[in-house]
Amino acid sequence: MNIPRLSCPRVVIIGGGFAGISLAKKLSKHDVQVVLLDKHNYHTFQPLLYQVSTGGLEPDSIAYPIRKILKDFSNCSFRLANVLEINTEKRKLITNIGKIKYDYLVLATGSETNFFGNKTIEENSMVMKTIPQSLNLRSLILENFEEALLTSDLNERLALMNFVIVGAGPTGVELAGALAEIKKGILPKDYPDLDTRMAQINLVQSGDRVLKEMTIQASEKAEGFLEKLGVNVWKNVCVTGYDGKTATTDKEITFETATLVWAAGVKGATIKGVEAKEFLAKGNRIIVNEFSQVKGIDNIFAVGDVACMESEEFPRGYPMMAQPAIQQGQQLGDNLVRLLENEPLKPFEYKDKGSMATIGRNKAVVDLKNIRFQGVFAWFVWMFVHLFFLIGFRNRVVVFVNWVYNYIRFDREARLIIRPYKKRNKQFINHL
Repeated sequence: MNIPRLSCPRVVIIGGGFAGISLAKKLSKHDVQVVLLDKHNYHTFQPLLYQVSTGGLEPDSIAYPIRKILKDFSNCSFRLANVLEINTEKRKLITNIGKIKYDYLVLATGSETNFFGNKTIEENSMVMKTIPQSLNLRSLILENFEEALLTSDLNERLALMNFVIVGAGPTGVELAGALAEIKKGILPKDYPDLDTRMAQINLVQSGDRVLKEMTIQASEKAEGFLEKLGVNVWKNVCVTGYDGKTATTDKEITFETATLVWAAGVKGATIKGVEAKEFLAKGNRIIVNEFSQVKGIDNIFAVGDVACMESEEFPRGYPMMAQPAIQQGQQLGDNLVRLLENEPLKPFEYKDKGSMATIGRNKAVVDLKNIRFQGVFAWFVWMFVHLFFLIGFRNRVVVFVNWVYNYIRFDREARLIIRPYKKRNKQFINHL
């Protein structure tokens, strides 16, 4: 990897997400060598991926170069690498660009989509965990409407304009709301010779309410917002299969659809070497103690979505969201310094700053520690919080300007098929 070995301890961080970046920043002023590895050269602001998928933002608005984040930190190095295996005995990583030794290793690999072993859904559905996946979904959505214009088969046209979103967490709810607004305000103008009223947005939830991690008040309000937007909300329905054309469920309900978006679950993104069962909790998350140390290994730590740190309030581990990841990264940075100075470590204490979700224009729900509110004010709070946590002044300005423009013009400028997407089981026809 061509990284010089310094006399100070080397901390290798795998993952440039919220946790990894927070940790690197914390260590940037201390006498340690920090090496950050990631398979992308940019940090992704994942809460806004759905806006890339629906044409509200371009991907460079929510991505930021990792090298630019680290450029002022003289003790930090970055390498574009895919980590293949961890050798815990030799304290060595095996990657696609070579091997590297570490004194301390931090796993901040985040999460990946969990299909719960359902191969047909995995092969045929769309997911939205990365920028390339969001761009694929954007292309497919637009291509479906272009093809709906060309087909004379009514059933095929309906399937092309029928969207099924599985999972009514924040991702599913926000995506459903965005698609409903596109149907209402954009499709009639873009496709005047297509009856876009036939387009359907179906949000399918296996549980008895949407946004189950939020309060009942927020769930009920969000469901009401969705229904006013024309979203079909299906509760207590479990999608059991999807062959690319028909989605089946555990009820007598089927969906004929060309687009099924799977937002029903995530799991920890582990790496060979710490993927054995003794290291893992439910959801493929790595078991760590209150100091973020991996069970049984003193010099390996895990933070963020991939880490399962149990507490009385969160017996299954802290939520797989940005705030726990940021706070764990910051706390681990402090603890690594204490460890090097032979001082006692401090246990992690999560400061719950609440949760929120937006359901389209002027509609959002916010649950803070001591207050809950919904509607227009909640929508403004949601926007402010997301702008604040974006990395980079330019990104904040660009996103803000896009939001203002979209709000005033009721438009989404990024409706572009930059790279056509073709599903495995479907051949798009070139019409002259």
